[in-house]
Amino acid sequence: MESSRRRFLQFGAVGAAQPRPGDSCRPSFLDRRSGAHPFCASTPPARPHVFVISVDMFSPDHWLPGRAPTQAMRLPALRSLWADSVFFTNAFTTNPLCAPARAALLTGRSTYILANNERAHDGHESSLRPSDSIFPEYLKAAGYDTRHCGKGHLGAQKFFDAFGENGDGWDRWDPPVRSDENYLAHLRALGVQPQRYRRELRGLQPDRRSPANSFGGWIEQANGGRFPLEAQYSHFLSARASSKLDAALLSSRPVYLQLDFFDPHQPFSIPAGFEDREKELRAALKLPASYLAARQRDFQPDPTLPRIYDLYSRYWGLYDPRTVEDYRVANALQMEIVDQAIARFLADLKRRGLYDESLILFTSDHGEMNGRRALVDKGVYLHPEVLRVPLAVKMPKSAGIAPRLESTPVSHLDVAPTLLEVAAIQPAERLDGVSLLPLLNGRPHTPKPHIAECGWHVGVNFACAIHDGRHLYSYNLSSDTPELYDLHDEDPVNLAALPQHAATKSALVQRLGTFLEADPRWQCYWSSFRIDHYATLPRPKGDLQLQQHD
Repeated sequence: MESSRRRFLQFGAVGAAQPRPGDSCRPSFLDRRSGAHPFCASTPPARPHVFVISVDMFSPDHWLPGRAPTQAMRLPALRSLWADSVFFTNAFTTNPLCAPARAALLTGRSTYILANNERAHDGHESSLRPSDSIFPEYLKAAGYDTRHCGKGHLGAQKFFDAFGENGDGWDRWDPPVRSDENYLAHLRALGVQPQRYRRELRGLQPDRRSPANSFGGWIEQANGGRFPLEAQYSHFLSARASSKLDAALLSSRPVYLQLDFFDPHQPFSIPAGFEDREKELRAALKLPASYLAARQRDFQPDPTLPRIYDLYSRYWGLYDPRTVEDYRVANALQMEIVDQAIARFLADLKRRGLYDESLILFTSDHGEMNGRRALVDKGVYLHPEVLRVPLAVKMPKSAGIAPRLESTPVSHLDVAPTLLEVAAIQPAERLDGVSLLPLLNGRPHTPKPHIAECGWHVGVNFACAIHDGRHLYSYNLSSDTPELYDLHDEDPVNLAALPQHAATKSALVQRLGTFLEADPRWQCYWSSFRIDHYATLPRPKGDLQLQQHD
């Protein structure tokens, strides 16, 4: 066991170090013809299979230790995986929208993408550029058999480059349940007709009467028959991922497989068989205090928050508390359905004898408001509920890394450096995160500072946020109202205007200012930030026009 652990840690350490003369390092390029994206790959004794599993829009209510709704959830597969993992309870995305969050996760860099493609202004980037690189490309170039299944939402090109195909990297925010030919063939094989809603949840338009956005709900077959669990889309993806794994294993190479579920993102699609469980969740889940407060003021704007929150509140139209109750129950049910799909895939890994010595990473792209402040889903605001993500890393058993809960703040930006170091790959390009291998091994960890940001969605709110592991500070360029939240609060309120939190806010303002000033990529925020915080920050020297000096 100890010798295996030394070998594992050795090949991890090689990937993090600069190559020296005599090292077994093979300089190469992702594109050998053009010499684009150089990297150095060492030749370790072995590389583990790597499986990355993500879900979409996972509420902290359903995973964050200590939350009351978490206690009511039945997630046996995920809890078993987390019990075998180092589970980071203080992990954050860099953007609360699907495409930007996934771009940062896959590139390991803060992204220029600030909108999803269905809402972006003409000319805004919403897909990764062909000149970008994502970490699965490096794994592929270093000898991994790379496979992908599920949601992409970043354009087709990078999925072609990393996986050789884009059949399952559907480039849209919602699942193609009526157009995915493979899924429709799966339904025919089961003798199941496509889904329709048996009971559908909807918000209301601002007139508080007219139906508005659909949140999905409970489904049945088009002929009215019961819709079975094995025909639900997440379960199709799980089966498809196992089929792709079978094909990859024929190559006798290490496998990288990325399984990206759409669920539990709305619109929900809850099949038959969960009637009793629905009753149990209804009894356990209560309305958030901030929703009750919004209802008490008749859903008028909260004066302590930027306008963007009111815009989303009117967009979702959660004026009827029964709709919020239904949404919270459906959201929890949908996550339990995903858990059963994950259970199937993990069982397949164990059946093949792959589970113990594989690296399995689980996360979500971003969080979910889940009824707080009369909001669901997410948006272009930087609230802790949409920025928090679960991050579990199950290392190979031979690494000798004990499972534990880890509260050290980490970021999605750290995923790419970690997996590349495990594979002993060192790209020449800048990465904005740091490898978590030292922290996983219990050694001191110095995180790179990072910020979250947002831009364009239902509304526009260009904003950035920074945290210290206990408090999160958000700066909104589109509003005069800053935000300060205690990350320990289950239903956090904005503390920015309270005198007793002035010192905390000032410290985070200075931390954010130092970050923005130091990196030219963030001049877009720094220009206005230093004026808005002129009394708090060190006085600027000279003019403020950012002239280019020879």
